[in-house]
Amino acid sequence: TNDQLDAPCLEVLAQGKTTLLALRSAGFNHVDLPAARRLRLRGVRVPEYSPYAIAEHVIALIQTLNRKTHKAYNRVREGNFCLDGLVGCDLHGKTVGIVGTGRIGKVLAQILRGFGCTLLLHDLAPDEAFAQGLACEYVPLQTILRNSDIISLHLPLTPLTRHLIGAAEFAQMKKGVMLINTGRGGLINTKELIRSLKSGHIGQAGLDVYEEESGIFFEDQSALVMSDDVLARLLSFPNVLVTGHQGFLTHEALTNIAVTTLANISAAERGDVLVNELLG
Repeated sequence: TNDQLDAPCLEVLAQGKTTLLALRSAGFNHVDLPAARRLRLRGVRVPEYSPYAIAEHVIALIQTLNRKTHKAYNRVREGNFCLDGLVGCDLHGKTVGIVGTGRIGKVLAQILRGFGCTLLLHDLAPDEAFAQGLACEYVPLQTILRNSDIISLHLPLTPLTRHLIGAAEFAQMKKGVMLINTGRGGLINTKELIRSLKSGHIGQAGLDVYEEESGIFFEDQSALVMSDDVLARLLSFPNVLVTGHQGFLTHEALTNIAVTTLANISAAERGDVLVNELLG
């Protein structure tokens, strides 16, 4: 997901007789589609691999931040069984805003309904039958920002969604809100997130993605000096939890990614219709 298939890269691939770009991800914002079309390079992706993997990781982020299990784990290992600073809250009765109700957003909604949460949904293509089945409703984004105790983002990164959450949106959120992002890092203006964290307006943030993660995530950086000042500042907050784009990392998801990728390549080789072809 962090490879950059820009025009210069695609030109080298085309010169080497590459004809198919087989992505092992759902997102394809890292592909220069106009350049690919110009070079007659076709592309396929894995549109879905396990919505449960991502949705369940969201729950892990929420509950880790809420019940401070990461802090408790470190304390206990040092023989400190003090409970100071570990107070959380019941998820039951809390209002959760889910922005983007594709398969991942819907699975998350079903899980949170089990916790007894009040759900607010937002999507450009609302599924009213789904909302009625869970006794929840689709609302404008502003309603989610103003009323949610927890907000979780599940959108692709496009020119329309880049920095969807910025200064104006943070200002509309409830004081103390928890913000979760397992979609794409660019959905959030990270510098504005830091400002809201510093002011105390944002209560907690759980991030599995970061807008400048390319070259950092998926690599062992433990022996290096952190060169990304924005990420370093983000990691300094005690109420921020960052994971390295691992939401997809389950046995089931990895199997589905491999199987779908090989099926995509085989379909291209046979000349079949590419049902997972890149669009745009």
